Amino acid sequence: MLEIVVPAADYFDESTQRFVDYKAQILQLEHSLVTLSKWESKWEIPYLSRDEKTQEQTMDYIRMMTVNEVPSHVYGRLSKKNFDAIVEYINSKQTATWFSDDGPKQIEGRSTRVITSELIYYWMIALNIPFECQHWHLSRLLTLIRVCNAQMNPEKSKKSRSEIAAERRRLNEQRRKQLGTKG
Repeated sequence: MLEIVVPAADYFDESTQRFVDYKAQILQLEHSLVTLSKWESKWEIPYLSRDEKTQEQTMDYIRMMTVNEVPSHVYGRLSKKNFDAIVEYINSKQTATWFSDDGPKQIEGRSTRVITSELIYYWMIALNIPFECQHWHLSRLLTLIRVCNAQMNPEKSKKSRSEIAAERRRLNEQRRKQLGTKG
C-alpha cells in the first residue's frame, strides 16, 4: 500500500467569494486486481495495455486505488511529486523474484497479449490462488501466477541431437531384445 500526503492549502472559492482552508490529507492507495477490475468495469477497456489513458481515466484509476475515505477535492490537489510517487508505485515490482527469461524478447512478447482482470481471475482460479491475493500489489500477484505456472509446468530439459539419437538407439536395442527381432 502506498500512502500519499496531499499538503494543506488555501484556495479562493469564486462562487462564494471566500477563502477556503483545506487540511492536509493522506491517501492510502492500493494497486491491485480489485482496483483493476473496478476500473475496467467502468471504462470497458483493458487497463494493462500500451494504449495511452486520458487524464480522466488516470484520475479515475487513482480514485479507485484509494482505500480510505477522502473528500473528492483532494484529487484536484495532487502535485507532480504525488503523481510521480503513484506512477513509481504502480510500476514497482514489489517482489524479489526474478525469472531467467526476463529480457527484451519476453517483455515484447507479453505486451502483445491483452490481459484483463477476468483473465487474471481465471488464472487465480486455475492455479488455486486464494482470493485474498486480489488485494496484493498487481505486480506481486502476476509474479505469483507466473511462479505457480512455472512450478506446475516445469520445462523439459533440452537434450542435444546426439543425446536424443543415443537414447533412441538404446530404446530400439532394448525393444529388439524383448521381441527377439533383428530390426
